[in-house]
Amino acid sequence: MSPGVRNRFAIAHRNADWTIDQDWPSYSREEHDRWDRLFARQAKLLPGRACQAFLEAMTRLELSRSGVPNFADLSKRLSALTGWSVIAVAGLIPDDAFFEHLANRRFPAGAFIRPEAEFDYLEEPDVFHDVFGHVPLLADPVYARYLQAYGEAGRRALGLGQLHNLARLYWYTVEFGLMRTPDGLRIFGAGIMSSPAETVFCLEDSSPNRVLFELERVMRTKYIISDFQQTYFVIEGFEELLRACGQDFGPLYSRLRQAADIEADELTRQDRILTRGDFSYFRAKGFAPHAA
Repeated sequence: MSPGVRNRFAIAHRNADWTIDQDWPSYSREEHDRWDRLFARQAKLLPGRACQAFLEAMTRLELSRSGVPNFADLSKRLSALTGWSVIAVAGLIPDDAFFEHLANRRFPAGAFIRPEAEFDYLEEPDVFHDVFGHVPLLADPVYARYLQAYGEAGRRALGLGQLHNLARLYWYTVEFGLMRTPDGLRIFGAGIMSSPAETVFCLEDSSPNRVLFELERVMRTKYIISDFQQTYFVIEGFEELLRACGQDFGPLYSRLRQAADIEADELTRQDRILTRGDFSYFRAKGFAPHAA
């Protein structure tokens, strides 16, 4: 399938900052229906699993089963709450452009929606992942400040050659983070929010480790791109993330340059472990865990 058919936005006019026109009227009835079905499936799974801030924001932003959202309308509602906006891009954009947008409270969202053949799994982020998974928490003031601070930190990480460490923080929080609440563990990571299988796996399967968040530990830890995570990191609240991202990363990067990476399944003596995974899911696929 050619890129133009799979993602017609890939050939759209691109501005200097990598944004494009969402061209909302161009979405077909089939594409709106695909959004509705993706939305309905996740909406059934998330109550009791997603963090309360996410569920409340879906209502406040009027994010619903009513077709692909119009970014302009969504941005008006979001901006009134936290000053963020949603901007359209064709797909993944360069790191420097991504960080610049985040630092200025602009969230780049892929405009295309996955084809029917990739309804259950998509390698790159589409409009459902980006808008349904990421945008609701941008209505939370503390989380919104955290993501802005992350963008500011990204610009510095690029200059220092430490992007691989900072990317791990994004992966294990923004994409695959869990939160400990009085009612139990809850999801806040967008990669989980937009995946029905991982929504259940991350909370209910015995396979993965679940470890309390510690910044330096997270920045040393490798991650898995093509499967469920072997370790999930658990925060106590968004304030913890904001405090972590508000510090000077210079001394931390100096230590990280001398420290060995930690494998995605590996536990350390310093870990505050909530769940020690048995890796049954991964073992069934031939994976041999590292020794504890």
